[in-house]
Amino acid sequence: MRRFGRYAILGGAACACAALGAVAHAQRGGITCSVLSGHPCLPTVCSVFRGRPCQPQYPFPLGENLQLTVNSTQDKQGAHVDPDHKIDTIRSMFAALRACWQPPAPDKSHDGMQMSVRFAFNRDGDIIGEPRVTYATPGIDDDTRKTYHDAITQALDRCTPLPFSAGMGGAIAGRPIAIRFVDNRKPDAHEQHP
Repeated sequence: MRRFGRYAILGGAACACAALGAVAHAQRGGITCSVLSGHPCLPTVCSVFRGRPCQPQYPFPLGENLQLTVNSTQDKQGAHVDPDHKIDTIRSMFAALRACWQPPAPDKSHDGMQMSVRFAFNRDGDIIGEPRVTYATPGIDDDTRKTYHDAITQALDRCTPLPFSAGMGGAIAGRPIAIRFVDNRKPDAHEQHP
């Protein structure tokens, strides 16, 4: 009986080693590492001595960035967030951010204008630092760009602080959020836009 116990432990250890070896082999993209091998063991390492182009194999990034698109033709615009209603899902956070957006007045707008900002929340629902503009439609004059930037700033001021639940606050704190604002309103036939 004692002998059977030893064999069971040794067999279990051998199976675990074989499984770990298979996982490591799969993670390296099929490259077998050895002291005598003439190539690097990590697929993310490139060498000038390789005869072929280097294509690093990075692991797939999971959930690094939350992305949202806010259109100017949505139903609810310019609403304030209810501080008594706790936000506990990403979907409800996105709904609150959409509801806070109010595009510029039609006489100051530009058809098809897009502007993206990137920022992060802390666990209390306040924005960390200043939201950074990462994209603006090229060829737009500075006044129009400033008008949209001011509208985005006012929308984020209307929304914050977001009333996160304790779990949502801990999960969302520090995660980058990228919001693309799109002015997709169609100009009326009698209006002139720049």
